[in-house]
Amino acid sequence: MVPRLIGFLMSSLIAALSAWVLAEWSKVYISTFRDWYPFRGFERTYHIVFAAFGAIIGFTISSLIYRQALELWNRLISDIRRIPSRDKLAVVMGIFIGLGMTALVGPLLARIPDYGWQLVVLTGFLCIYFGVAITLSMKEELQFFFPGGGAALPSQAAPALQPKLLDTNVIIDGRIADVARAGFIEGTILIPRFVLEELHLIADSSDTLKRNRGRRGLDILNDMQEEADLRVEIHDAEIGHPGEPVDAQLVQLAKEMDAAIVTNDFNLNKVAQLQGVRVLNVNELANAVKPVVLPGEELQVNIVREGKEPEQGVAYLDDGTMVVVERGKDYIGETVRIVVTSVLQTVAGKMIFGNPMDGVHGLQENSHRGHRVDSSGGARRKARPS
Repeated sequence: MVPRLIGFLMSSLIAALSAWVLAEWSKVYISTFRDWYPFRGFERTYHIVFAAFGAIIGFTISSLIYRQALELWNRLISDIRRIPSRDKLAVVMGIFIGLGMTALVGPLLARIPDYGWQLVVLTGFLCIYFGVAITLSMKEELQFFFPGGGAALPSQAAPALQPKLLDTNVIIDGRIADVARAGFIEGTILIPRFVLEELHLIADSSDTLKRNRGRRGLDILNDMQEEADLRVEIHDAEIGHPGEPVDAQLVQLAKEMDAAIVTNDFNLNKVAQLQGVRVLNVNELANAVKPVVLPGEELQVNIVREGKEPEQGVAYLDDGTMVVVERGKDYIGETVRIVVTSVLQTVAGKMIFGNPMDGVHGLQENSHRGHRVDSSGGARRKARPS
């Protein structure tokens, strides 16, 4: 609110100044009509028109300049915040070392006729440059002399401070909002401008399904920006060539910013990992937090449809895990207890296979009967030879 008020006041001041300048310039323009009057009271009309025109031009141009300057300032502050503390300390020390060296040799160089002060300025820039370069190369050594300067942060905390880039699919998916609110994503969450443009294209699609998905993604972004505990920023980046795939631009931007990509796209996950980019896959997180089910355990499930194989039924757990029930076709629409026989891990997630409790007991009874029959038959076969 305060930056907008300051921008409005500055734009209004510049608009008033522009109006006064053009109003004064209109007097020179009106003086050319000294011997000819187009209409009565045209001098006052021209003063008002020129002043209004100047106010509009001044307000518009100053608003654009202030907006660009404010956006540049915010980006600069954001970049400075992402710089580690020990790097900031090294840069400040390098600047002071460079200024100290300049103060030592400056008086000698200033005595050189004609080019003395020029040499002082050039030497100052060179000393500051080499001072910063030297101190940046000694960041680890500075940790010993300034243990409280932020250099003592453990290296394990660096990945948590990485900015996180969201791709289009993970925004539309929606789970990223809950994951971020739960505190599993630390640091700044960045939405590149090209990802936001792709989301707008999907929201404006003629296909109803795509349009609904795009609008849902925009609503999720708005909700995340309104969260006080989340830092969600739109990153204006020009990466690659126009028309280049969004995934390629996202990977390139992550490499340049040393950022991590948050996605649920399997292909983007593999491409980013091959290029050395850290990836946070929401699907892997979802699979990691699912409860572990072992063969032999009992589950209570609601069979909702037929399976691909004959006599199979399909049910789903609360977390979306598919449960394939053998001989479960007759129980469609019912809630039954099953015994887990095996668990299969796939790319899409886990699949659980099981049998109804009644079927398991029936198999056990049949197996016991078979043993009794075989044992009795074997006894008869042994009795015959005697």
